[in-house]
Amino acid sequence: MQYEGMVYRPPSEAYSLIIQITIGCSHNGCTFCSMFKDKQFRVRKLEEIRADLTEARGYYKRVDRIFLADGDALCLATDKLLTILDLIRELFPECQRVGVYGSARDVLRKSPEELARLKGAGLGIVYLGAESGSPQILKAINKNATREELIESVQRIEASGLRSSVTFISGIGGRALWQEHALMTASMISEMQPYYASVLTLMVEPAAPIYDDIKEGRFELLTPAEVMAEMECLLENIHVTKKCVFRSNHASNYLSLKGDLPEDRERMLAQIRAAKENTSMLKEEYFRAL
Repeated sequence: MQYEGMVYRPPSEAYSLIIQITIGCSHNGCTFCSMFKDKQFRVRKLEEIRADLTEARGYYKRVDRIFLADGDALCLATDKLLTILDLIRELFPECQRVGVYGSARDVLRKSPEELARLKGAGLGIVYLGAESGSPQILKAINKNATREELIESVQRIEASGLRSSVTFISGIGGRALWQEHALMTASMISEMQPYYASVLTLMVEPAAPIYDDIKEGRFELLTPAEVMAEMECLLENIHVTKKCVFRSNHASNYLSLKGDLPEDRERMLAQIRAAKENTSMLKEEYFRAL
C-alpha cells in the first residue's frame, strides 16, 4: 500500500485499516495545527485507491473498520465516495464501519439525501473538528467555518443516521478568552446534540502558525489549574436531551474523563473538582502528547 507523508487518524481508529483517498487537507490553514504542512492537497486517483484496497485484502483475513484519510476526505464528490464504499463492501464484506474526517463545509455541500446514500453504502461516522463554539475564537484560529455552519453540519450528520464525532480543544482561546470558550462551546454542544463529543488540550508544535504568538507573548497558554477551571465550566453548562458520549482522555489531556452525558456529568465534575484540590492527579507535562 502507498502512503504519502505522515498519516493521521482519530484515536478511536487505532485498529482500523487506513486508506488515503486524499492527500493532505484542502484548507490546511488553522493556526493551531501542524498537520499536513509537508503536503500539497490532492485527490488520489481511483485506480490507486483500488490497488491499495486490493493489496490490503491480501494482507488481512479480517478487517472490522476502515478509516479513509487524509484531513477532509469527505470533500470528495458523492459519486466517487460511493464508488470507494462499494469497493470496500465488495472486498471487505465483514467491515462493520467506515469512518472519515470531514469539515463543516464538506458536510453542508452534500444534501441530506447524499448523506443518507453514503450511510446506506457503509459510511458510519464523520469526525469533525469544531475546536470552539466562540465565533471570535473560530475567526482567530482561521477555522474556515462559522459557529452556525458547524452546528448545522453536525445536526445534518445526525439527521441522516450517521454518527458524528466532534472534537473541541481546551485552551484554544488562551487565558484571555477561556470563559467565553467554555460557555460558547457548551452551548454549541447543546445545540449540536452530537453522538460523540471529545475534548483535547491545546499542544502546539513549531510548525503551527500560532507557535510564534505563544513565543512572543501574544497568546497565553492556560496553566493546568486553568484548564481544569475551563473544563468544569464547560461540563456544568452542557445540556443535551439525548445520549452524548463524552471523552476527554486523549494523551494531551491533564485529566482523563470518560462518561455519557447527561447521566455521568456529576461524576465527571467530581473528578475535576477533586483534581483542582489535589493537583497530583493531573498528568505531568512530559507524559502529554499529541
